[in-house]
Amino acid sequence: MRLSGIVQPATGILVALVGPAFAFFRMPCSSPLVVERADPVVNPGALSGHVHTIVGGSGFGFSMDYAQARAAACSTCFVKQDKSNYWVPSLYFHAPNGSFISVPQSGGATIYYQQRQNSTEKLIAFPPGLRILAGSSNLRHFVGDTASLAISYACLDFVHGGGPETHSFPTKNCPNGLRTQVFFPSCWDGVNLDSPDHKSHMSYPSTYNGGFCPDSHPKRFISLFYEFTWNINVFQNMWTGGKWPFVLSNGDDTGYGLHGDFVNGWDTSVLQQAIDTCTSNSGNLEDCPLLELYSNDVLQDCLVPPSVDEDVSGVLAALPGCNPIQSGPGNAVPQSGCGAPTTIGQPKKYFTDLTASKGWEYLGCGYDSNDQGARTLKGASNRDAGMTVEMCVDFCISKGFSIAGLEFSNECYCDNTLPAGRAPIPGVMGNCNKPCAGDVTETCGGGSRMSLYQKCTGSGSCENLASGVGNTVVTAPSATSQAPRPTTTPTTTVTSQSRDSTGTTRSSTLTAQQGSSVLATQQASGTAIATAASASPSSSALPDGWKPLGCYVDSVKPRTLGTWASNGKPVTSSGCVQECDNRGYKFAGTENSGQCFCGNSLQGAAVADSADCNMPCDGDNTQICGGSARLSVFIDGQPAARVAHHRRRRAHHI
Repeated sequence: MRLSGIVQPATGILVALVGPAFAFFRMPCSSPLVVERADPVVNPGALSGHVHTIVGGSGFGFSMDYAQARAAACSTCFVKQDKSNYWVPSLYFHAPNGSFISVPQSGGATIYYQQRQNSTEKLIAFPPGLRILAGSSNLRHFVGDTASLAISYACLDFVHGGGPETHSFPTKNCPNGLRTQVFFPSCWDGVNLDSPDHKSHMSYPSTYNGGFCPDSHPKRFISLFYEFTWNINVFQNMWTGGKWPFVLSNGDDTGYGLHGDFVNGWDTSVLQQAIDTCTSNSGNLEDCPLLELYSNDVLQDCLVPPSVDEDVSGVLAALPGCNPIQSGPGNAVPQSGCGAPTTIGQPKKYFTDLTASKGWEYLGCGYDSNDQGARTLKGASNRDAGMTVEMCVDFCISKGFSIAGLEFSNECYCDNTLPAGRAPIPGVMGNCNKPCAGDVTETCGGGSRMSLYQKCTGSGSCENLASGVGNTVVTAPSATSQAPRPTTTPTTTVTSQSRDSTGTTRSSTLTAQQGSSVLATQQASGTAIATAASASPSSSALPDGWKPLGCYVDSVKPRTLGTWASNGKPVTSSGCVQECDNRGYKFAGTENSGQCFCGNSLQGAAVADSADCNMPCDGDNTQICGGSARLSVFIDGQPAARVAHHRRRRAHHI
């Protein structure tokens, strides 16, 4: 962090100001709550102009207020007494053919609460209903004022050093991530919880992160600072030329338009106690005992379903909303009329309504164990490459059971009882987001997460339990009104034109599953993404020199392949191999339908029966992505010199 207005090397370590060390605590947030065009500060009750990556409490919504924030059932940030929401614009890679590819995060975010007051000032907690905006989305040049100093970037390189922090985008790759940083104003006018420009009720002190508050804003809050880190290194072999290829979701390729929003959801009495009594300068939450912490499971399962009918991840023809790149130096001008959605839709549902067709109801997303002796549902089980919710429920009915659970896209389990501790958490959506192997429009659990259905009782009601935006229930449409579901995966084809160094116009095409991840899209190189006709991708569908090695046991501790390369989106074996190839690894492996790993050696590897690798990939059910504790392993047999040449050549194809 930069302190006292001095730009410091990007070490990721909080440094104290000159003088006595300032107390602070650092709150990790595990993953995004939702990524969509929502901003209840700037655009309450309407769509935002651009996509934001949002963390925090599940009370988040387009028209949220303090009461709704406090009613959240969970948060993606560790402190239970904090149901606030924090967000910044998302980041995209701008490919030379004109398309945009979402950049995965490295973790979620880190939120700092810092005590930066002077000896004459009393720090106070954020009042109920407070909203703050820091930064300016339309800015495209460095103004040099205090607010501009509060926006910065750290290019993380733990081996060679990332260099000084900057107020615009860096100009080089950041091997350990690009960290976007926003420091919020801490001086309040003492009256208004918001203002027409969402800024005037707040002010920075005499320096953006310290000094004295002006007379117009005499009240001093604890200082708020965001860090969101993006894994731009996965695109290192896709740059063409020296131009920085990343852009914020608002069409900013300079970095000056970075901004952050905050909606208070704290139990204000607890925050005030933390300010008054938690005076350690360690930053550790454990050094503030009054703060209660969520478990990692709750953090990972805390999600809000998106309500905007548009793709915001994978390969996109344009940035979501109307956001052409505007490089400045003049301020960007908001655009409209590009055909992007303009209305808020119904929250996406992650269950299938069987209340009318079968008399079964959705219970929610529950927990399972990979230990065969500790399965949540033990009565009967079935695994099928054509698995759907209806197939699983019918199977359990045929076996005489009243509870059905689906997991890992193609697994079905049955029982008549649900063990304590494995049931869905009330109000928590859960990480059941894997498409069913037999119908990608349905959801069949997740990794150690079960989509649970139960036979309705004759005397009680028959209704689905689901969580939604602002803790409202998402009700499924009647089964009789649902349109027939397609059985093939939707695809997006992006065609664009660019000029090469000779001035010749060239066309290029990217084809990918809608919403597909970087893993599935980086293999595009002027041709359509390969989909294997057989269970294992043929060598022709893999990068030059790669070939299947077989099915191996994943030892887990340590992992057979030590580098995790998944990012929560649909995975294919061919896409995983391409990802590992892009990163320079010799081995690639897929597991549990949707996990991708890379490495340069197989640690403690043991060959497994080929039949054990039997799970269809969640990104292409014609390919196999390992099994439970089983890896579908691939190896790169190319000589090193040919590998380097191949990667240089491929880097110019996208």
